[in-house]
Amino acid sequence: MTQKPNIVLIMVDDMGYSDLGCCGGEIQTPNLNNLADNGIIFTHFYNTARCCPARASLLTGLYPHQAGMGWMTAANLGSKGYSGDLDSDCRTIAEVLKPEGYSTYMSGKWHLTYDQFTSPEGPKHSWPCQRGFDRFYGTTKGGGSYYNPPSLTLNNDATSPGEDFYYTDAITNHACQFISDHANKTVLDPFFLYTAYTAPHWPLHAREQDISKYRGRFNRGWDVMREERYHRMVEKKLIDPFWKLSERDEDVPAWASLSQEEKDVFDLRMAIYAAQVEVMDRGVGEIIDSLKFHNMLNNTLILFLSDNGGCHEEIHRMNQDPSSFGTDESFESYGRGWANVSNTPFRLFKSWVHEGGISTPLIAHWPNGIAAKGELNSQPGHITDIMPTCLELANAKYNTGHSERIPDLVGSSLVPYFDGNNHERGPIFWEHEGNRALRHGEWKIVAKGVDGLWELYNIKADRSELNNLAKQHPDIVEDLSTEWAKIASNTHVMPLDGRGWNERIQNSL
Repeated sequence: MTQKPNIVLIMVDDMGYSDLGCCGGEIQTPNLNNLADNGIIFTHFYNTARCCPARASLLTGLYPHQAGMGWMTAANLGSKGYSGDLDSDCRTIAEVLKPEGYSTYMSGKWHLTYDQFTSPEGPKHSWPCQRGFDRFYGTTKGGGSYYNPPSLTLNNDATSPGEDFYYTDAITNHACQFISDHANKTVLDPFFLYTAYTAPHWPLHAREQDISKYRGRFNRGWDVMREERYHRMVEKKLIDPFWKLSERDEDVPAWASLSQEEKDVFDLRMAIYAAQVEVMDRGVGEIIDSLKFHNMLNNTLILFLSDNGGCHEEIHRMNQDPSSFGTDESFESYGRGWANVSNTPFRLFKSWVHEGGISTPLIAHWPNGIAAKGELNSQPGHITDIMPTCLELANAKYNTGHSERIPDLVGSSLVPYFDGNNHERGPIFWEHEGNRALRHGEWKIVAKGVDGLWELYNIKADRSELNNLAKQHPDIVEDLSTEWAKIASNTHVMPLDGRGWNERIQNSL
């Protein structure tokens, strides 16, 4: 490899495993479909089940607790693994690539800074420009309005939305501007661009022209549409036909039991969600066009993934008139029923570490470096694999001349897969809010909450996690749980904390 590739890393927020068109969904995502058709989809790729932890693992190649993000930025729980602030004893991809001649840019959601430090008047030690990025546009906090997002920032200073502002478009516009400005440099070094969309995280905000094209498309309801997605996924070979479709979530009513008024409102909610995804895909297309315009696409690795599974959270304003949905007057989520569709064929959601909470398709596209066109790779992979992938492509050193306190990377480079090779992936570990899991090869143990019993699944035969084999194979449970405990003790996970978020915040004040 004579020229180091540019790297464009795109993460979306709260998008389920089956939402993209190339992954079985109804939403129009032609640009991401095209990347998949001309690259690789990793079908067994995993995130960490929640936004802040996923972003910490993505950028550092570590488990979230090693980066201080065992829970969320909302609270410092008083220990190294749960400080809620990006730890100084880790390095970001930007910090590693910068000494290798890379220019480093970020556009979008940061969400790795303790909430009390997100104001420009406060400490900035864990802000993007202090953690390796040359330029940053976006929000330091998590979610919020798409029309007037909180903590909107340019580099280290607060900035304001302009006229006709919509956050997804603004993220795209600044990403494209960074590419254009980079192309106009006298000396053209490679660049790393991290684009972190908030879409399709609640609130449901989209422009009417984008919502209207989806109105009525979801009135067949979540029961029928889960079945339809499942069959499309089987046809596309994204899932094995012997993985059964999980039952409708027990807390979701049958679609047929709803009133016509309820059906109309739920159709509207999903229409807005779909619009948010389509606008994001449109933005990905603009980034691709910018790369093409500057003759950079062929030597740019584009990686696309989601930070967690579809979000079940029921977010509503009291007595909100549905006619205002999509506007800045509203603050709604699409709800548990549609999240159950997003995570087809799996069960459970964001925050849990069953497959519905942690599964994401990873799309990898790089004309000069990936010969595969439209291939599916079923090898297990994890969000911690992104950092070592970037290191290998940049021929970069991870910890030369830095503190011995910086942990070793836990991920494995994906580069061998780009050449059609496979390699043995070690165990993959999860913990969030006491929800626990470990996958090693085809076996996975998983438990709900700090007091939950270990369940055991053969993921090769039953990725839907419907046939608990713990009683049949206590020896495997013992081996995997011992491995889980070993990793937990070495990565600042213990002691486990399974409190709810309200109690966590109150106890941290």
